Amino acid sequence: MQEEEVLGKAYDARLMRRLIKYLKPYRWHVALGIVLSLLVSAMEAVRPYFTKIAVDTNIAQGDKHGLLVTMLIFLAIMIVRGFIQYANAYLTQWIGQRTIFDLRMEVFRHLQNLSLKFYDSNPIGRLITRLTNDVEVLNEMFSSGIVMVFSDVFTIAGIFYFMFSMNWKLALVTLSVLPFLFYGTFLFRKKARETYRDVRIQIARINTFMQEHITGMLVDQIFNREHKSYSKFSDINASHRDANIRSIFYYAVFYPCVDLIGAVAVGLIIWYAGYNALTGVVSVGTVIAFVQFNEMFWRPIRDLSEKYNILQTAMASSERLFQLLDDKTVLNIPPTLLPLKQVRGDIEFRNVYFTYNPSVDNERAPNWILKNISFTIKQGQTVAIVGHTGAGKTTIINLLSRFYDIQQGEILIDGINIQQVDPKDLRKHIAVVLQDVFLFSGDIQNNIHLGDQTIPLERVKAAARLVGANRFIDALPNTYAAEVKERGATLSVGQKQLLSFARALAFNPRILVLDEATSSVDTETEQLIQHAIKKMLQGRTSIVIAHRLSTIQSADKIIVLHKGEIREMGNHQELLALNGIYRKLYELQYKDQEIKSN
Repeated sequence: MQEEEVLGKAYDARLMRRLIKYLKPYRWHVALGIVLSLLVSAMEAVRPYFTKIAVDTNIAQGDKHGLLVTMLIFLAIMIVRGFIQYANAYLTQWIGQRTIFDLRMEVFRHLQNLSLKFYDSNPIGRLITRLTNDVEVLNEMFSSGIVMVFSDVFTIAGIFYFMFSMNWKLALVTLSVLPFLFYGTFLFRKKARETYRDVRIQIARINTFMQEHITGMLVDQIFNREHKSYSKFSDINASHRDANIRSIFYYAVFYPCVDLIGAVAVGLIIWYAGYNALTGVVSVGTVIAFVQFNEMFWRPIRDLSEKYNILQTAMASSERLFQLLDDKTVLNIPPTLLPLKQVRGDIEFRNVYFTYNPSVDNERAPNWILKNISFTIKQGQTVAIVGHTGAGKTTIINLLSRFYDIQQGEILIDGINIQQVDPKDLRKHIAVVLQDVFLFSGDIQNNIHLGDQTIPLERVKAAARLVGANRFIDALPNTYAAEVKERGATLSVGQKQLLSFARALAFNPRILVLDEATSSVDTETEQLIQHAIKKMLQGRTSIVIAHRLSTIQSADKIIVLHKGEIREMGNHQELLALNGIYRKLYELQYKDQEIKSN
């Protein structure tokens, strides 16, 4: 299980500046939210002042009319405050949701632009954590943190103003407990900082483990590994539980301490103000108002502590999100790109060298996956690539589609270096049928045209008929509108493979790549597909990777790979005459077929 790094600090001004940029499109909404927070805070802080007027002026003088006016004004202010508070709460949540929408779209767009090399080294569960948990944490900060913190600060400032304007000595006595609060807050921040990062790490571990083992549940059950997987998940889950309990512990200690300090402040008010009230120095209304101020003062203090909780998790989440957004594992796209509109289908590999880990391999002798690969494919030719597992066959396909960049050499299509072409333009002209077919949730039609509305239903049906997929599609309850479960769970492996053939044909590519495309279908279906393939390949340049040599004997050219190098090249008869690697592979498979037939 890959651990995540513990990054940065509790508060990082650089990260906060980057986060604030997401509020820039909504800066006027934020400004309005701050104004509304100021109004709510002012109306909140004025409540004890009305208590003082009611007690010291209206009640003390027996002014019933004045008391009624005071209460009506107070009621009107509270009603207006309620409406403003509602508008402020709605506005801040609206800002948070809009901002998070923009952020999540940016992260997803960035994930789409990252090359496959990035996904080779990053667990899917960790990336899901970025788009879900980490983004949701920032939602709390944008909707409940940045704007609402002003409300707490303004409330505290308003309380300070009224307390010192009413009786500055009593205000100093009330606030004399603040040093203890600051010291307790300092200790709390120090202890809580690491626990929040630890919680984020454990969440990512849980998501990674769950994604991997739910996807591989079939293997778990086949090999009776449920108990081992359960035990491993129990350890990971326990680590997450313990991290949360540590976090809860510090809050369980901090909040009672804040309440205790608040109670001490009330005791000081009663002792000092009550004594002076008896002597007539301080009025009874002032004492009551200060008790109310004290109660109001600790509420925003607790809220600010909760905002600090949000800030802690937001900093940890933003560190990881920005680390992802700053990842530059992308293809090297030159500023000036060559157009690739009409493709004939001429392909050339010219002295190509490639390794999957160039940064690591540069520290020692390069561990080349492909070494000095050179071959040409003319327009409309069919070329087969064969070799033992790990020889580099699929790597050639990945490089042709430019999922990875080569370290040396050139790959050309119609004489144009593919590194000078936009990968999106390049892939429009290449269709790849893989052995492991991926289907999306939706329906049959959508899985063939992949959401491309320019491909009509008739074209989808024609492609399905050509490969024979229409036989099982027409038998489905809703035919081409039939529901496809996640990863095509309700379809057989052969049926999914037929859909992948139909998908490739529907896009009408100039270059067609078949990577072990018939290995998962039965003999009858394979014969049907082989017949369809002959029609598919007409007028197209095609590359076929196959272990079954019987399926490629009619290829115009066969390339034999061995340990990343081209060892033999020619047609079927020419390679047999060489008595080399190809002949050994052919004879080995021929003997296997004889054994099976006997």
